[in-house]
Amino acid sequence: MSITGKARIAGVMGWPVAHSRSPACHGYWLERYRIDGAYVPLPVRPENLEAALRALPLLGFAGVNLTLPHKEAALGLVDRVDAEARRIGAVNTISVEADGTLTATNTDGFGFLESLRASAPNWQAAKGPAVVLGAGGAARAVVAALLDAGVPEIRLLNRTAARADALRDALAGPIRTESWDARDALAGANALVNTTTLGMTGAADLEINLDALPEAALVTDLVYAPLETPLLKAAKARGHRTVDGLGMLLHQARPGFRTWFGRDPDVTDALRAHVVGDAGAAGNAAE
Repeated sequence: MSITGKARIAGVMGWPVAHSRSPACHGYWLERYRIDGAYVPLPVRPENLEAALRALPLLGFAGVNLTLPHKEAALGLVDRVDAEARRIGAVNTISVEADGTLTATNTDGFGFLESLRASAPNWQAAKGPAVVLGAGGAARAVVAALLDAGVPEIRLLNRTAARADALRDALAGPIRTESWDARDALAGANALVNTTTLGMTGAADLEINLDALPEAALVTDLVYAPLETPLLKAAKARGHRTVDGLGMLLHQARPGFRTWFGRDPDVTDALRAHVVGDAGAAGNAAE
């Protein structure tokens, strides 16, 4: 598909940003739907984020995604932040309005739930507690989404207790913080979600014993490089249903693509294969 002078332009800002799989995802959709547009990586240093965002309307951009380390900083740099991004405390999608102002949202929670619906359609959130490992930005989105889906209790484990307590207090609801070594928190759980980078290619392993986790529990890992993490491999060996992290990345991209390019895209096996095959990624979801 050729690009004309009328092309719609969007991209992803991060520092670094070369690892992002978002250009592969959006580029696939642009080609598939024969849309006159482009989606480009935008390496932006943290100290230049405000200037870069304010340049978007001047350069004719329809919007951008944000990845690390910009998601939290952008909250105070845009004109409007919707309720979901305020609640999560981070931004991952920005749209340029007709008047040049910037509107921000967070689609990570949407992407997480859509990934579960696609890969584990019979899983029912209300059937029991969910154990969430980590308390960073991804964890905030996941916890908010799980609460909205009807999970009766969140058991939150993080290496830094103060960070877990801050997440609990910010989101409210039935959230119980536990020490990182409190693996008995798995007993009776209906789901286990790893939102940390442990188990990612090049990172330390996630050391966890799943013996206390009921066999019917769902296990999902936001890491998608490798696609089958040690956690997912161990869970499969015990008979658990598992969901990898790639689905969240792909589904969280849908709302932005719809806003910027006017088409609600599909997440297909062909898209997954394209993104996986596009230069082995190293990262975790929503980047």
